[in-house]
Amino acid sequence: MTFQTGSQNPDDAVPPGSNPEIRVPFLVKAFGSGLFSGYSPIASGTIGSLVGLALYVIPGFETPPVIITASFLVFVFGIKAADIMEKRYGHDPAEVTIDEVLGMWVSLLFLPKGPAVAITAFLIFRIMDIVKPWPARKFDKVTGGLSILMDDVIAGFYTNITLHILLRIGIFDLFPFQR
Repeated sequence: MTFQTGSQNPDDAVPPGSNPEIRVPFLVKAFGSGLFSGYSPIASGTIGSLVGLALYVIPGFETPPVIITASFLVFVFGIKAADIMEKRYGHDPAEVTIDEVLGMWVSLLFLPKGPAVAITAFLIFRIMDIVKPWPARKFDKVTGGLSILMDDVIAGFYTNITLHILLRIGIFDLFPFQR
């Protein structure tokens, strides 16, 4: 005879620090999860980064007034959305991917728009987001919406610096397709 202990439904598992009683409004879910990319069953951070990249390829998005304004607004509203979603899902939940969207945009600030730069930015940003160089790792250990966004902003900043160096030394001239 087999005895069942606990629920066998993975949706019933409650991560530490989460509160399933908290209701997250639809628009907060849509925004905070990077257009629902945070609900991807695998690699939600990677999918969220791809959402940021997809929005970036919209013609004109790369112009400083547009990308800086969008980044500022996502940062301000993202803090609040991440706060709400963290209370529901627990510390720095996978469901929150607006931070990856913002991190991708920071990665691409003031760079020429093109496939080589965009693909390289995506790859380096994912590495930086996983490795979390100082001080990103410090933010990753702190709770709250600001901390959730800051570790990805810092990873994006490091990615941006790396891309500017690569651009300066001419590495993108080696690609068969222009920057």
